[in-house]
Amino acid sequence: MNESLPELKDEGEDRERPYPGGPKPLRGKRLAAAFAVATVSDIVLMGLEVVPVVQLFVDVVTALLLFLILGRRWAIIPGLIAEAIPGVSIFPFWIMVVAAIAVWGEIKPIEKPKGDE
Repeated sequence: MNESLPELKDEGEDRERPYPGGPKPLRGKRLAAAFAVATVSDIVLMGLEVVPVVQLFVDVVTALLLFLILGRRWAIIPGLIAEAIPGVSIFPFWIMVVAAIAVWGEIKPIEKPKGDE
């Protein structure tokens, strides 16, 4: 009856990568910081709908901050392109980009079936 209990591990550090060679899933402070940047950016951008130059500047700064926080996640680029389209800023694209990165990780390259050459 005196069996030792298994050692508890931190789930965030031991999770498998979304695909071999890919980055580790985001957890903790970095993910919270990315959501904070995305939320502030989307709120600010809603008020800047009539000033496209300032809106584009905020989008570029947001993309750079997310690259610094999240690392080289190429899913940020489509978010920047979507935000650069005039009139589209009413949708919270930056929050959706960070959520997609948090859920799916990185953009996975499409692999061709081996028998299909």
